[in-house]
Amino acid sequence: MSDLEARLIAIVRADPGLMHVLTTVRGLGLPDWRVFSGAVYQSVWNAVTGRPVGYGRKDFDLGYFDPDTSWDAEDVVIGRVAAAFDEPFRSEVEVRNQARVHIWFPDRFGETYEPLPDTDTALRRFVAPAFAVGVRLEADDSISVAAPFGLDDLFALTLRPNPDRPLARGWDRVVASATERWPEIRIVTA
Repeated sequence: MSDLEARLIAIVRADPGLMHVLTTVRGLGLPDWRVFSGAVYQSVWNAVTGRPVGYGRKDFDLGYFDPDTSWDAEDVVIGRVAAAFDEPFRSEVEVRNQARVHIWFPDRFGETYEPLPDTDTALRRFVAPAFAVGVRLEADDSISVAAPFGLDDLFALTLRPNPDRPLARGWDRVVASATERWPEIRIVTA
């Protein structure tokens, strides 16, 4: 385990809201699940910048992978997850079957999206390496980390476009939203 991974795990464990989500979701037995994106990078940015735990967090993105790509199957999981939480978490945990993303992504974001083989592969398609970090609370209480681009950008407060995909159509909006909440972040576009 790298020093940055150990630091990330310590930050996750120190965030009671994130740990509540991880513990609750683990109990649901969802296939190939991770909590990722804002729930993770925002916790790190708060710790690095000295902001309070939970500052700027809008939601907890929860991905899982079920080969059944029907809306009905995903809706059942969304209902199970919602029933496992009280408010405000019930409204803040956003669940998506990663096997279905290619179905709705082009209409929502105006970009093509090839089908995914698993949840961790989705991280390689996030708009920025700093966002492409997922965590899972394992059965033995360890926290596993998936970070295909590493953790350097995350801890360096660096926001750069994903080098493996075209610049996201909403990149300017993403940058504006992030810098409004964490003005310390550094934007790298080249």
